[in-house]
Amino acid sequence: MNVLGKHPTAAPTSNVPEPVPAAAQPAASQPTTSPFLSLQGVGKTFTVDGRPVEALHHIDLDIAEGEFVALVGPSGCGKSTLLRLVAGLEQPSLGSVSLHGQQVVAPGLDRGVVFQEHRLFPWLTVFDNVLLGLDTSPLATQDKAARVLQHLALVGLTGFENAYPSQLSGGMAQRAAIARALIAGPSILLLDEPFGALDQITRDRLNMELARIHEVTGLTVVLVTHSIREAVLLSDRIVVMTPRPGRISCTIDNDLPRPRSLESRNHPSFEMLVRQGNSELEKGYANG
Repeated sequence: MNVLGKHPTAAPTSNVPEPVPAAAQPAASQPTTSPFLSLQGVGKTFTVDGRPVEALHHIDLDIAEGEFVALVGPSGCGKSTLLRLVAGLEQPSLGSVSLHGQQVVAPGLDRGVVFQEHRLFPWLTVFDNVLLGLDTSPLATQDKAARVLQHLALVGLTGFENAYPSQLSGGMAQRAAIARALIAGPSILLLDEPFGALDQITRDRLNMELARIHEVTGLTVVLVTHSIREAVLLSDRIVVMTPRPGRISCTIDNDLPRPRSLESRNHPSFEMLVRQGNSELEKGYANG
C-alpha cells in the first residue's frame, strides 16, 4: 500500500488521542531529586571569525514532567541556542543536559521540535509531511496512516490532508508542523517562536490551540518567545534571561488558573504577572 497517494479526508472524532492527565507539579520549594529535564552548569561558546563568542553562561534549570515553561529575553540572549541544546542539535561547551536522567547527545524521537518557519516540504501534501515524523517508526503502513489522521484532527486540520503547503495559511502550516512534531509521541515539545511571524489574530488562535494540546496530552512544553504576554497566557513558569551571554535572571511562577483561554487575560493576576515579567527583563538589561 502506498501511503503517498490520496488519503481519507475525514478522521473520526473517536480517533482523536485520549486525554492524558498532566503529571502533578512539585511545589517550587520542594524540587524533585530527579527532574524530568535538567540543565546543569550549561555554557555554550561559538567561534565567529576566529573569535570565541559566549552565547550561554552557567545555566542551571530543572523542568518537571508535564510543566509548561516559557523562555523570554532579548534577541541574541541564547534562548534558541538553549532550545537546540535540549533538542540535541547542538552540544554544550560546558555542563550537561539530561532528559529522563540520560544525557542528551543527539536528536531523538522523545523530543518534538517546531521552529519559527514551518519547514514543510513544498512538494509533499500535508498528510505526507506529517507522515515524515514516523519515517523510522516500526508501525505498519495502515497504523501510520491512522496516526497521521489522528494528529491532523488534534491540530484542527481534518479535511486538509491532500493540500500542499502553498495552499495553506501561515497558521495552518504551523499546525501541520506541530502535528509532525507530535506524531512520534515525544515526551517534550520544544517550540522556537513558532507563531512569531503571524498576525495577532492568528497568533491568539494558535496560542489557544497550543494551550488545548497541552491540556489534552499532558506533554512537557518549552516555549521560546519574545512576548511576556504570550508567556503569561500559556506557561506554568517563566524563565527570564539576560542579554548575551545569556544567563537566567530569574524565574516567575505563574499561578494563572487553568484551563487557559483568551479571557484569562482579564484575570487580575494577568497584568500583574506581565508587569513583573517586564520589570525583570529591564533588570536583566541593567545587570547583563
